[in-house]
Amino acid sequence: MDLKAIAKKLNIAIEQQQLDHAIDELYQLRPIDVADILVLVNPESAWQVLERLPNRATVFAYLDAEDQVSMARIFPRASLVQLIGEMPSDERADLYKRLDQTQRDALLPALAQAEREDIRRLAAYEEGTAGALMTSDYATLRAHMSVSDALAALRLEAPDAETIYHAYVIDDHRKLVGVVSLRSLILAAPEQLIGDIMLSSVVSCNVHEDQEDVAKTVARYDLIALPIIDDSGALVGIVTHDDAMDVASDEATDDFRKSGGVSSFVGSFKDTSIRLLYRKRVFWLVLLVFGNLISGVGISHFEDVIAANLVLVFFLPLLVDSGGNAGSQSATLMVRALATGEVVMRDWFSLLGREAMVALLLGMTMAVAISIIGYFRGDAVVSLVLALSMVSVVMIGCVVGMSLPFVLNKLGFDPASASAPLITSVCDASGVAIYLFIASQFLPL
Repeated sequence: MDLKAIAKKLNIAIEQQQLDHAIDELYQLRPIDVADILVLVNPESAWQVLERLPNRATVFAYLDAEDQVSMARIFPRASLVQLIGEMPSDERADLYKRLDQTQRDALLPALAQAEREDIRRLAAYEEGTAGALMTSDYATLRAHMSVSDALAALRLEAPDAETIYHAYVIDDHRKLVGVVSLRSLILAAPEQLIGDIMLSSVVSCNVHEDQEDVAKTVARYDLIALPIIDDSGALVGIVTHDDAMDVASDEATDDFRKSGGVSSFVGSFKDTSIRLLYRKRVFWLVLLVFGNLISGVGISHFEDVIAANLVLVFFLPLLVDSGGNAGSQSATLMVRALATGEVVMRDWFSLLGREAMVALLLGMTMAVAISIIGYFRGDAVVSLVLALSMVSVVMIGCVVGMSLPFVLNKLGFDPASASAPLITSVCDASGVAIYLFIASQFLPL
């Protein structure tokens, strides 16, 4: 499917005022494909296409945040109000928070009172919390209802609910007391009470919990949706599986960027400006420039050893890079394990022993290879120096790479900040010192 060709035809149709005929082709496409086409259409005309689509709210949700805001500026007020009224509550609140104050002031009075209050309530939650992620479009039941009455109630709530596969049972104070699946309702006898078939042990999260913790909970219990409660235990919203997985994906992307020494940023890499990319990357690189000076200090301290044994210079990059590579491997494994909850702080000591054993085996294997080269490039003593240095450097690299994420986590920093450039710089400096110190003990000046 050539989306660019469709967008080109759409632009021509708009210019020739034959929009209705061109839009017919969009009805056959999936919403995400229509959204990609709209981005390629003249922005001033995109709203004309969007407002004619029966699933316009779904299409609009697939647009990037920047494109949504751009279109919201162009949309006539009446069209924007109609669109926002059709959007799910969480997406509606997200759009509202992205608008400037002038747009908000113009938009709110045109909305229905219930929509205004819902937007203000959801927009008030701090970014990064469960409250900012949740939707208020969910189905509720009461424990005293019969199954037949519950099904009738769900039929009425279904058009506005984000999902009806699970309905949440609340009391008169909106306290969450249970959950019942649509499957259970269908299989139960019509006269049975909801209180008899509901699951009373409900997995939930507090409205102020971190979004990453919410995503972990959804993944751990394989939930379609996770109920969100306030401090009093009252149900205030749900987080659906797709929204939780979006958070998990964003967190993983953020961790990958940090592992490369790049500060987090929002948006597509393709559309990110040169200025922003520079700002997000320059800090670590400049900081590590000064960190790498430690390697230079180590080399200068052992100038006499190097001058008397120039063969050492040949193997210096190989050894220090091996330590950095081993450390980066360990750090990558540990950062991911901490992020997914596979390991916690109390596991550090037991993991340290295992990592040291793995590092010893890796170092010995690499030492065999380098000692053979060292023997032919130098002599037996050089071969021994290289073997001992390789084992030591790899062990130090692995231990540092494994431990640094734990240390950062203990200090309250993101473990992903134990980036590959940082680990490499630490291992390079220690590797130079270890290699030249061992050489000074075995080789003549």
